[in-house]
Amino acid sequence: MSAPSDTTTHPTQTPTQTPAATSANATAAQTAINPAPRPASGGMPRHHAAIFLALLAAGLVAPFFLYPVFLMKVMCFALFACAFNLLLGYTGLLSFGHAAYFGGASYVCAHAAKVWGLSPELAILAGVAAAAVLGLAIGALAIRRQGIYFAMVTLAFAQMVFFFSLQAPFTGGEDGIQAVPRGHLFGLVSLRSDFNLYFVVLAITLGGLVLIHRIIHSPFGQVLKAIRENEARAVSLGYRVNRYKLATFVLSAALAGLAGATKAIVFQLASLTDVHWSMSGEVVLMTLIGGMGTVFGPIAGAAVIVTMQNYLATFGAWVTIIQGIIFVITVLLFREGIIGVIQKWIKKPL
Repeated sequence: MSAPSDTTTHPTQTPTQTPAATSANATAAQTAINPAPRPASGGMPRHHAAIFLALLAAGLVAPFFLYPVFLMKVMCFALFACAFNLLLGYTGLLSFGHAAYFGGASYVCAHAAKVWGLSPELAILAGVAAAAVLGLAIGALAIRRQGIYFAMVTLAFAQMVFFFSLQAPFTGGEDGIQAVPRGHLFGLVSLRSDFNLYFVVLAITLGGLVLIHRIIHSPFGQVLKAIRENEARAVSLGYRVNRYKLATFVLSAALAGLAGATKAIVFQLASLTDVHWSMSGEVVLMTLIGGMGTVFGPIAGAAVIVTMQNYLATFGAWVTIIQGIIFVITVLLFREGIIGVIQKWIKKPL
């Protein structure tokens, strides 16, 4: 017979806590000290709602102090970067071909407005629909691969879109589609005025950002984060990962198309620059500089890159070198990006 075990507990000893219990206690204590702010209406955290209101206020005042066309370019690229961040920052899928949806929607929108004579809102919707269909076709094949193979597949398809845009008769080749009419919004408001068009672009951009925020903070968005962190675990929990990936790919492509179609109306031009591989590289740069996996990071990254391109244009090709230097410094010193560093300082998700 085995000897009975000694179960006597000395009065001076305390039971050992498991790491999970210790972590839970620490989290509970931290919550008690700094309770999370109550969400505003619609479940949006208060500081996020405050940031959106600040963006709205700044957007309403900005055209009185800055060039409206420059501001519209910043907003279009901010929406483009946020759409890309939905795929990379929250699902963990690195696409090197997002220019295909941005530029493809730009061409379709320009053609619909100039040749088909559609109103600007219908032309933009046509561009968004084309980008979504293109994203569905490419995404259905690309999600079969992971990692660098996924990135290379997206790049290959984007190059196919580029050469199609170069050779197709309706795209205008190297000249692109020029003199795209802005028309009248809903047949009532003339968009020939930069001032009128600015507020339309502001509404589109903020609407797109709010939609992305809602996607991220929905149950669907939580599954995306689970896939990003541990795809095998998400599969073991019964989630059909490929369906979520494809849905996110299509959403990201459609939102990128919204940005590209809007840009075509703003500049009255759709060109090969919009579908070039360098455009895919720029949106990656914007996302990383601003803060990958943050809601507002891509906005900051887009503002930095577009401002550099605008105000350093006199340096010519040196702008690319300057961008490269800034990118290297950001990666080495601020790996979380501009907004990522700020959210670490204030200890609140941005």
